Amino acid sequence: MRRLTSGSLALLLLLAPLIRGQKVDGGDGRPTCRRCDRHRCCNCSYSGFTSVPMVTDQALSLDLSFNNITMVTQDDLMGHSQLRALDLHANRLAEIHPSAFDSLWSLEELDLSDNQLKFLNPKWLKNLAILEHLNLLNNPYSCLGSPSMFLGLVRLRRLMFGGPDLKELRRTDVFGVTELEDLTVHANNLASYDSGTLGDIWPLGRVTLSLHGPFLTNVALAAAVLADVSYPETPIILQDLNLTGRQSVQPFRESANKRIRSLSLRNSSVSDASFVDFLMVMNGDPLSYLHVEDITLKGEGRWEKANKTDYKSIDEFFLRNAVVVDVYKFTAFLQLGFLLYYPRKVSVINCGVFVMPCDTAKLLVNLQYLDLSDNLLTDLTMAESLCHGAPTLKELRVLNISGNPLKSLSLISHLVTNLLKLTHLDVSRTLYSSMPSSCSWPSTLKYLNISRAKLTATTSCLPRSLEVLDLSYNDLKGFSLDLPLLRELYLSGNKFLGLPAGQPFPNLQTLTMQFNTLNMFGLPELQSFRRLENLQAGYNKFICTCGFVNFFQSQLKQKGNVKLTDRKDGYVCDSPLHLQGELVSQVRLSVEACHRVLFVSVSCGAALLVGLLLCVLLWRLHVFWYLKMTWAWLKAKRSSQKQRRDTTDSEALLSFDAFVSYSERDAGWVENFLIPELEEQSEDGSSSTNSSRPSNTSSSRSFSLCLHKRDFLPGQPIMDNIMSAIERSRRTIFVLSENFVQSDWCRYELDFSHFWLFEAGGDAAILILLEPLSKDNVPKRFCKLRKLMSSTTYLEWPQEEERRPEFWRSLRNALRGDND
Repeated sequence: MRRLTSGSLALLLLLAPLIRGQKVDGGDGRPTCRRCDRHRCCNCSYSGFTSVPMVTDQALSLDLSFNNITMVTQDDLMGHSQLRALDLHANRLAEIHPSAFDSLWSLEELDLSDNQLKFLNPKWLKNLAILEHLNLLNNPYSCLGSPSMFLGLVRLRRLMFGGPDLKELRRTDVFGVTELEDLTVHANNLASYDSGTLGDIWPLGRVTLSLHGPFLTNVALAAAVLADVSYPETPIILQDLNLTGRQSVQPFRESANKRIRSLSLRNSSVSDASFVDFLMVMNGDPLSYLHVEDITLKGEGRWEKANKTDYKSIDEFFLRNAVVVDVYKFTAFLQLGFLLYYPRKVSVINCGVFVMPCDTAKLLVNLQYLDLSDNLLTDLTMAESLCHGAPTLKELRVLNISGNPLKSLSLISHLVTNLLKLTHLDVSRTLYSSMPSSCSWPSTLKYLNISRAKLTATTSCLPRSLEVLDLSYNDLKGFSLDLPLLRELYLSGNKFLGLPAGQPFPNLQTLTMQFNTLNMFGLPELQSFRRLENLQAGYNKFICTCGFVNFFQSQLKQKGNVKLTDRKDGYVCDSPLHLQGELVSQVRLSVEACHRVLFVSVSCGAALLVGLLLCVLLWRLHVFWYLKMTWAWLKAKRSSQKQRRDTTDSEALLSFDAFVSYSERDAGWVENFLIPELEEQSEDGSSSTNSSRPSNTSSSRSFSLCLHKRDFLPGQPIMDNIMSAIERSRRTIFVLSENFVQSDWCRYELDFSHFWLFEAGGDAAILILLEPLSKDNVPKRFCKLRKLMSSTTYLEWPQEEERRPEFWRSLRNALRGDND
């Protein structure tokens, strides 16, 4: 094992209070407990506290049991005026300040048991006027003290006191206690008792007494105690007795004289002689209920000496956890035949019974309830106990043989067929692994419990008369038998993937399906049950789909006929992964998750609409044209650059003064006016179109024009020709007219010129209007040209002859770049 360093040891010491559930407060050093739920119940047990921790002053319940608290000071519980229950059980309390509980005006329950309180102070309880339950058991005090601890506790209904050190009880010890529902006194070593001490308590409910020592050594004291608490309607429970002879059972005479009807013995041992004496002491008493639990039988069961006693009033006999010291010598219960005629209810539980002889069964002529659970009965001995199916136990209505190693369901059905009044049969916790195809049952059978067996399938062996059927905790995967009278069906702990169909159970009202492998259920499944009212289906493997989550949450709001009666925190998502462990009641699913098809359809429709609107917008803004022409421009430019690199001659890059862009319908004007004026000069320096007027010397130079008809290279793409012509020309002349706007080729030239204008600048374009043309006639995508028409003076072809020389002069100046 690795050795702890000093640093890690210090860290562990620092974190120790947190690990144990407490946190040291930085103020006065008191620990703090924050384990309070929404009901304001604070569970601070098993946390290692050595002093009372601080909790919210709104707490209604405070559990401090099983800690190491040694003292309760005056201020520890100050301000807890709303506290109703305080549990200090199993600490090391040795001191409580007299005013420690003064502020607990609302306290109803106080548990100070199993501590080290040697003295009881009446001042502790002086302000607890509404206290109802008080537990002072197992503290090392020898007496209750004086004055009475219980003065002023007028609402006290449950009182427990005493312990191994309690030696005396005085008449004044319980003054103030007028009536109780439950009184528990542990006085195994009681040495002194004032008669009447407990006799003033009336009415008195159940009484539990531990009187081991007095029954052995001070019979008179034990008798005095029993005399004070014995009433016909008060159940008496005696613990820790060792009845060994006639003298030890004499205190029961006082109870018999008071004609008690209910007596219980717990954790006791009984010899043959003492049991016979007990029966004789209680002879004639109207005892109707005898409860014996955790008892050791030391004799051989020879009790025939008491066969003349009268116990006709006995109605119920209960025996659990009995141990026979010498089981091989112990005789049968046949000698108790005088006791077996009368009881209507007999329970012999966990007593090692392997057979009840048929002769014994025949004696139980009035028996209506028989419980032989948790014994050693087998199929063979069960046949003997039920007389091999003979019509005995004719009055039997309830038979419980659960927890026995039985294997044949067919046999038990045969054995109970003649129990014509049997309504309830419990064969749970047996070894049944299969079910025969058919069985015979009494027609009166309504309740059948075959839970916690090993059944893998069900058959029509189950009786149609059933109203309640429990098949929980088997290995069933389905269940679909027709049971028209069934009202309650329990199928928890199996392997069901879904709810069973409801049609076979028209009267089913309660269905339990917890701890299966259910994925989900919905309204259609529940609607198949006509009368279903209560459903328990928690603790399954739920797939939290939208439909299931919505349905479940609506059911919690009581929007259906079926109520989910189990805890809603049992409904937890198992999948999908991101919801695993989440409570179904708190899951919130998005619209996308719940309506995926609709969401995708709407999203796609919206995206398509947005895309369509965007396309229209882009088209209106000519974005597609810009992209198209940008690509064409880049492509043509790259081709032009390549051609330029491949050219071997040394001609200049710029070969033309101007590229003329015009419509074919305007070719006559270009050929008859523009070309002759700019390219063809007369020998005297005047143009051929204007020979009647002399030209200036500066304007006599001819210009080289690029025309598509004449200068475009054949065999080259039209785009490359246009690009090459624009790049090799200093200017671009646009001959604008209605024909130009409508010409496709002119549009191409205009498109490329548009990009060229961005690169070469606005003065590279010369606009000639052959006819009146507004800029609005130019497509809006040619924003540069439209801007030029707005900001640049363009040339208009005059219709009057006398104005044309001025037009040509302006055009020449524009070609030369003269701004004058």
